[in-house]
Amino acid sequence: MPLLLRFARWLLTLAAPAVLAQPLPPEVDAALARAKLPRDALVLLVADAQGQGPPRLSHRADVPVNPASIAKLATTFAALELLGPAFTWSTPVYVEGTVRDGTLQGNLYIKGQGDPKLVAERLWLLLRRVQGLGIRAIAGDIVLDHGAFDVAAQDPGAFDGEPLRPYNAAPDALLLNFKSLLMTFTPLGGQAQVQVEPPLAGLALPPGVPLAAGPCGDWRAGLKPDFSDPSRVRFSGGYPAACGERVWPLAYADPASYAARAVAGLWQHIGGRLTGRVRAGAVPAGLAPAFELQSPPLAEIIRDINKFSNNVMAQQLFLTLSLQQTGVGRLESSREALRQWWRARFGEEEPPVFGNGSGLSRQERVTAQQLARLLQAAWASPLMPELMASLPLAGVDGTLRRARGPGAGLAHLKTGSLRDVAGVAGYVHAASGRRYVVVAIANHPQAQAARPAIEALIDWAARDS
Repeated sequence: MPLLLRFARWLLTLAAPAVLAQPLPPEVDAALARAKLPRDALVLLVADAQGQGPPRLSHRADVPVNPASIAKLATTFAALELLGPAFTWSTPVYVEGTVRDGTLQGNLYIKGQGDPKLVAERLWLLLRRVQGLGIRAIAGDIVLDHGAFDVAAQDPGAFDGEPLRPYNAAPDALLLNFKSLLMTFTPLGGQAQVQVEPPLAGLALPPGVPLAAGPCGDWRAGLKPDFSDPSRVRFSGGYPAACGERVWPLAYADPASYAARAVAGLWQHIGGRLTGRVRAGAVPAGLAPAFELQSPPLAEIIRDINKFSNNVMAQQLFLTLSLQQTGVGRLESSREALRQWWRARFGEEEPPVFGNGSGLSRQERVTAQQLARLLQAAWASPLMPELMASLPLAGVDGTLRRARGPGAGLAHLKTGSLRDVAGVAGYVHAASGRRYVVVAIANHPQAQAARPAIEALIDWAARDS
């Protein structure tokens, strides 16, 4: 009899997954039906943030899926633990030669070390500090050292055919202003004035564009821009006066020359003179830096990465993991660093499949269970406030500022979106006062149609009383 009892229990164990399969919340099911999406288009998991008790909902939670930008959760939490929240990047500047009567008789070197936020205003500060050394003119060259990262050149349009979108900018040890421009159009008189930041050496653009009548609409297309020549921007259309002032962020058409153009243009803009040229090169061995420009701390950097899903900043951080370990930032070395961290942190022999740290990848794979485990570990960590504060707050800021519904203001969630991918992962504060980990990711040709179902899940998680 005991043998028969054990056999019966074994049969029940085999049947358990089918018996314990949880139905989806009715509002989620209804949203999927309206979108004409099958249930297996999504993976879902809702569990207590502290890991207490079984999940409230688990649907295909062990199925590996492409997380899109949700992958940034692993990159940023691993970086907080491996580098520390106060970690900063330094960009050293070297002076070779002597300064006489305001002129440097030699070269100036700027060495990139992966700073993700060396934007135009901070580059301006760096060059002003050069002038603070008494240098107003440089008789030699300005040499830019990109050697801290060893990454292959990338076609910015290879991923999705959008080479002028700033999110496709490639990582660079000396990443300046995300290799992007901000073009501002301001109606004044009978035309819209055109201003570009930062000023790029050798880039010509018209001072203005004719104003057009009618509604604002698709004002970018109405300009009929031509960016085919990296040295000249042309507009053959008009700018609707109804638009008022608008800003157009653009990746520069020739990213390989961007850093040199930006440094030369800004140096000239602040009154500096250069006899030589701005070029790539290496800092001579044994030369000590004159000063170093420090980045904001990592805890601040990850707010930009997660709240606004900044891909190139995430890739800079990802490469920094191996740069700090081996002295050179390489993609495969950073993947291995992240795999080692995952195995040590979670005891898994098979960690997620990591790509480039940003989620801008077709190869990345992770399960909802793995993401929930990461979020629960972060919740129990002393670094929880830093990670949680970096996530968009639904209905308030970042990529979720337009979110509406009962869950608005109650959820800190990292979003993810690619062709065939849509999802969120993070924390929801429920009516009972409990905090839940929520993971919801759709992988399907019509994945974007799953967003109402995902929003319904967030609202359902928030109403647990």
